[in-house]
Amino acid sequence: MMANINLLPWREERREELKKEFFTMLGVAAGVTVLVVVLVMQAYSMAIDGQRGRNNFLNQQISLLDAQIREIQELENKRDQLLERMRVIQELQGNRPVIVRLFDELVRTLPDGVYYRTVKYTEANKTISLDGTAESNNRVSSLMRAFEASDWFSGPLLTSVTANPAEGENANNFVMTVKLANPNDSVEGDE
Repeated sequence: MMANINLLPWREERREELKKEFFTMLGVAAGVTVLVVVLVMQAYSMAIDGQRGRNNFLNQQISLLDAQIREIQELENKRDQLLERMRVIQELQGNRPVIVRLFDELVRTLPDGVYYRTVKYTEANKTISLDGTAESNNRVSSLMRAFEASDWFSGPLLTSVTANPAEGENANNFVMTVKLANPNDSVEGDE
């Protein structure tokens, strides 16, 4: 006689076990997936935070460098101003003998009976404006001839002559301009 074996309940139990195992594996896979997603998000978050920290550090360093650049520019401006002052001082030092000679020549060209009330020098066109009084028109003419004969002056131009009876019968006030001509410049240019 043959044994009577019923295989149906065993198969059903096996199917139930496989189903439980499948859902367990599916849950584990879902849990691992969630865990991986969380870890990846944390890694990205940490990377972003790290990059923000580096960006903040770079911005601070850039601010420091900008401050240093401004300081360097201020120092360069001060240096340029000092160099300009030094140039002006050297120019004045170099022109000191010329100024003394110029005043000496103004006195040498001054004829008797003429005196200056004001003397103004204009650097831009190197002219001297003279405002003075002369005993007569002949004295003004003598002054102009003396300027023409001088090595230090050229092109005297009489702007106005007005009578000044308070100084004398023939006295005149005059306004004149004369150009400065430094004889040292032509000597240096010839060499």
